[in-house]
Amino acid sequence: MSRRPNAPRRFADGGSFPFVSALHPKARRSPLFFGVVIVGTLLILGYLYRGSGGSNSDVSALSRYDGRVSCTQEFPILIPMLRKAYGDSMKKVLHVGPESCSVISQLLDNNDDNSTEAWGIEPYEMDDPDSSCRNLVQRGIVRVADIKFHLPYRSKSFSLVIASDAVDYLSPRYLNRTVPELARLSADGLVVLSGYPGQRKVKVAELPKFGRPAKYRTSSWWIRFFVQTNLEENEVATKKFEQAAAKKKKAYRPGCQVFHLK
Repeated sequence: MSRRPNAPRRFADGGSFPFVSALHPKARRSPLFFGVVIVGTLLILGYLYRGSGGSNSDVSALSRYDGRVSCTQEFPILIPMLRKAYGDSMKKVLHVGPESCSVISQLLDNNDDNSTEAWGIEPYEMDDPDSSCRNLVQRGIVRVADIKFHLPYRSKSFSLVIASDAVDYLSPRYLNRTVPELARLSADGLVVLSGYPGQRKVKVAELPKFGRPAKYRTSSWWIRFFVQTNLEENEVATKKFEQAAAKKKKAYRPGCQVFHLK
């Protein structure tokens, strides 16, 4: 999804500066001289980093997704299968997770009969939304809300709620609040997309805005958690989803775990 910048090349062994080693060892150097050397070295490092293709946007992208495969990126593939699985339950959909503006646009683009309304919740503040996303926010279609607490909708406001790239960042304490809250908003079903354990992370990634790194849990862990929170597997939707996946021309290999709940 993003490019990792090349590391700046080292100037000398042992961490020393080449400018200093070239001078006579007995020469007295003023503090001003060392200040000039340090500033010059920093400027050179900055130039090399810039030339290597690194940018603030690259680092931002890495920290945003914590270096993993984004479940949200799979939505263009998932949407036709979700329509097969849920049918009329796709009439009013709420997406919860980062890049919600993009998901809303994808849902509406794949809506030939105009039968689907799409809404979204962004779990944290958006850094620099484009004009289309700002328009969705201004119209109240996409809201920014802390998903660890009560969400600003009435019970059963939506026919289907889909959460992606969100629950992996929550501790069990907040999961016990958030997942039942998402279920409260749904009349027909809840779809949870979660990363697989063991997914590779980018070393330079910073902590995401959720305040903690993603914790990828096994399917058995999730199943136990859903049972404890009185959520049952939607077996009918699961079967239809799997049948739709099997009928694709190219075998669908999910990058994330998909749970269908009722």
